[in-house]
Amino acid sequence: MSDNSGGRGRLPQLEQELAELLSKIARGCESALGKLYDKTISHVYGLAVKILSSHDDADEVSLDVFNQIWQRSLEYSPDRGSPSAWLITLTRSRAIDRLRSGKKRKFLQDTLPDDVPDHSGSPDEETETRQKRELIESVLSELPASQRRSIELAYFHGMSQTEISSHMNEPLGTVKSWMRAGMARLRQRLCEG
Repeated sequence: MSDNSGGRGRLPQLEQELAELLSKIARGCESALGKLYDKTISHVYGLAVKILSSHDDADEVSLDVFNQIWQRSLEYSPDRGSPSAWLITLTRSRAIDRLRSGKKRKFLQDTLPDDVPDHSGSPDEETETRQKRELIESVLSELPASQRRSIELAYFHGMSQTEISSHMNEPLGTVKSWMRAGMARLRQRLCEG
């Protein structure tokens, strides 16, 4: 890497191109997001796979990272590091969140049957309860990572929307939108099921 003294030293050509694309994205240029995606997806996806050991999870994290770039590109500051470093930080953060949520979900799946009181219901009632639980888990897994994570934090960790906003480092309005959309999808699917 070239000298970046003073925070605004000359950046290597690729870093300069990425910085210019981020600047355009911050001004609402969708084509710049596409170009940034083309130039960086292999690195973002590769890091996500390395952390998560799952191609499906890495796909979701990669999409979440680029969604976050679109929403929060104004937060990028060349004084705090190169565009690549910012992308790595976003990817790492999202992948670790995903990893933690997956471990929590697995823990809940492993413990939920033992935690459910035995009311000695009929086999039909037990089957219906199991099917409902499986449907909820299935629908949660279909939600975008941001919606799923905000719902999990609210219902499995007892966090308020304000706490979730702080925890996820996202605006409160964004968290409320994610939860509203996720809950609407859950309700729709549960009514269908």
